[in-house]
Amino acid sequence: MDAKAVVLTADELLRVFHQSEIFLLLGAAFATVGIVSAAISFFGRKFDPLLFWLAIFAFLYGNRLWLQTSLLGLIIPNSMFFRSLRPAANYLVPIPAFFYFDAAGYLGRFGRMLLYPLTAIMASLVICAFIFGPLHIFDIVNNFTVVVGLLALAFYFIRARAPDKDFRIIRVGLLAFVILALWDNLAGLYRAAKLEPFGFLIFLITLGYVAARRSRDRDSQLAAVHKELAVAQEIQRSILPLAFPPSRSFRVAARYAPMRSVAGDFYDFPLTGDDEAGLLVADVSGHGVPAALIASMVKLAAASQRDNVSDPAAFLAGMNSVLCGNTQSQFVTAAYVHLNAVTAEMRYAAAAHPPMLLLRDGEVSEVTENGLMLGAFDTATYEMVVYPLQPGDRLVLYTDGIMEAANDKAEEFGRERLCALLSNAPMLSHESIADLILTTVQRWSAAQEDDLTLLVCDYQRG
Repeated sequence: MDAKAVVLTADELLRVFHQSEIFLLLGAAFATVGIVSAAISFFGRKFDPLLFWLAIFAFLYGNRLWLQTSLLGLIIPNSMFFRSLRPAANYLVPIPAFFYFDAAGYLGRFGRMLLYPLTAIMASLVICAFIFGPLHIFDIVNNFTVVVGLLALAFYFIRARAPDKDFRIIRVGLLAFVILALWDNLAGLYRAAKLEPFGFLIFLITLGYVAARRSRDRDSQLAAVHKELAVAQEIQRSILPLAFPPSRSFRVAARYAPMRSVAGDFYDFPLTGDDEAGLLVADVSGHGVPAALIASMVKLAAASQRDNVSDPAAFLAGMNSVLCGNTQSQFVTAAYVHLNAVTAEMRYAAAAHPPMLLLRDGEVSEVTENGLMLGAFDTATYEMVVYPLQPGDRLVLYTDGIMEAANDKAEEFGRERLCALLSNAPMLSHESIADLILTTVQRWSAAQEDDLTLLVCDYQRG
């Protein structure tokens, strides 16, 4: 007799499982969608409230399907808490649904007016279900509240104009869910109905299709952007001189480390030769493509001043005239030095740029003569200073990214550390000291937040 009872119990469980398996499967699938959506929402680059509410909606919906199956009722011991949990879960599911549709912009003006009253009603039903237990009146209020919300949603979607194909696809899935949910809630007043989960499945499928299509389009657009950036990077590299040509008097090393694929830093050698050299370094405000475009204009502005290569003040004034009105509210700092081995002198002028450093006899000093930034004021004028050149002099031109590089304690690299590098390694070649400065700054930085550009020039003539 006991064996027969066991067989009957097993047969009963198997029969109930087969009756519930489709809803158990859908419940697991919906809950999984909720968990994945929550992970994407919280761990993505930016918190997405739409995904957040969808996550809660799908997770609760999936768990409600499990709670409503007959199989769970056979497995879990009957208790007042379990009897209350089933209707409470039913009342709780619409709350994140309301906020999801609001975040998606699917409620319209009338629906947004109903959002908080309907939410308050459903929250009250959840609390009452645990206090008073399952009562039929609660189901009637729940069905009525859900029907009102669904009708408001359907009214908006039927009247709304479809701005794009994605909206039309989602509208089909959402209307399928709304229609089947309305049927279940209206029929549920008289008899059990189980069509709503299939409507929710259709809705999730349309969301997944749109998300996959947008992801594919976004990947295609991103690939196109990367390709264009690669071309822009090659173009920018082409406007920078590869190296200072061999010279009897001057040895020049250039180092350039952009923060992004393209940058606003720029350097050039307007004059090269055995007896003369012109070194220019410039820094465009901002970063990325906009700054790189202005840097290209700086190249043209510098090229237009070939007649002024021996006069730094006139050189910068001419560049300023070309750039004024053409930099789209961005500005440019620059420093230019002209070196003459015949007269053994250097001429220097700058436009709001960090001072040039001079290493002589183991001591580092600043060469300073600053005017206004380029491209901002058409009336700006510039002055130059003249210094004697001595054999063994080392000159360093750089952009402010070198000095302002900050470590994880927000301490800037600063002038003192840069000067210490120069004075402590006078025997290093111009190439080696340039490498040392750049790598030291990069190691110091917690993260590179600016472009880094550096010119080191050694005067060799005796």
